[in-house]
Amino acid sequence: MNAHFGPGGWVQWPDSEEFSIEFARLLGAAQDGGSMISECFLAASRINLKDGGESWYREWTRIADVSRERANAAFERGHLLTAQGNWLRAINYYQASTFEFDAADKKHQRVLRAMRTCARSYIAYSSPAGEVVEIPWLEDHALEGYFLPAPGFNRAPVVVCMGDPGHRKEEYLSKVARHARERGMSLLAVDLLGSGASVKFDDVVGRPDLETSVGHVMDYLTTRNDIDERRIAILSDGSGSSFVARGVVLDGRFAAAVCDGGIWDAHERAYLLNRLSPNHAGGKPIEGGWRGPRFGCPVLITMGEQGWLESEQVIGLFDQLKSHHPDISLKMFESSETAAAQGHRDNPTLANEFIFDWLADRLESISADTASELKGPSRL
Repeated sequence: MNAHFGPGGWVQWPDSEEFSIEFARLLGAAQDGGSMISECFLAASRINLKDGGESWYREWTRIADVSRERANAAFERGHLLTAQGNWLRAINYYQASTFEFDAADKKHQRVLRAMRTCARSYIAYSSPAGEVVEIPWLEDHALEGYFLPAPGFNRAPVVVCMGDPGHRKEEYLSKVARHARERGMSLLAVDLLGSGASVKFDDVVGRPDLETSVGHVMDYLTTRNDIDERRIAILSDGSGSSFVARGVVLDGRFAAAVCDGGIWDAHERAYLLNRLSPNHAGGKPIEGGWRGPRFGCPVLITMGEQGWLESEQVIGLFDQLKSHHPDISLKMFESSETAAAQGHRDNPTLANEFIFDWLADRLESISADTASELKGPSRL
């Protein structure tokens, strides 16, 4: 079968799902400045997937290196916008080059250092300038974040972005930063992997208490004098991001949350219970359901019709959540409108427009409520 456009977006290599998924992510990133369509297809034309990933690594690092060199040259000439655009694309190309490598691999380490250098340059010369921040978490492992302040605000609302445990924060610089900035929101992009290039993947992401990181991020934000601590929202994507939902439940200070609502946890729990139950054969399937306290804020769940969970499963699990959490919403993106792939990789812009409009509505309503409280009751 040849490359084609399917229900979940563009499929470059039908016989290699993982590489096709990563290529589709790169194509989707072009819409928000994270890649160039022509560069993506140029690299793809030189890749031979039968060589064990060598050409994949070679071609994406080649384009990433060229983009970084182009950015640095533009910066030296005073062309900051061109430099910013090329740094941003280099970040995504570097990330793509090592997506299948172990974190300890020397190639991965070299690329990670280059990617972080580009990210720091992009942040430092943004307008307004961003900063790299350290957030205490574990005794021997702090979180690292990129904070991009909203333009023209003293105490702005802020959106925290955290992906699944192995997800790196650099991708958010192209994926969501524009959507936050244009709506007057600050952005804090965080991952669980810390600041070191040599952090062992399993040492962190394999922990059973990942949700505790969410409260530490909130603790950090409340120390800043440039954000409105009543208007802190959190956005998480990825199939492994149920830890964020658990963290939001444990910390009642968030004003709004976009996450899977614990659906993936509920799905896995139901699967295991059905496998382990002695009455599984021929019996009624056991439902996962929600276990634990309620969310203390409005929650939005977005899913793609072509995602890893079937639509019927998602809707069934959502209905169970809804019975426990009335202020929870589900947006299912269908193939007919795109953004239907897992993580909305085929059209992240469409999904993020919906998500950030939803966040803006919730955060603005809190601002209006605050103004009303300050004004006091009306007098007749």
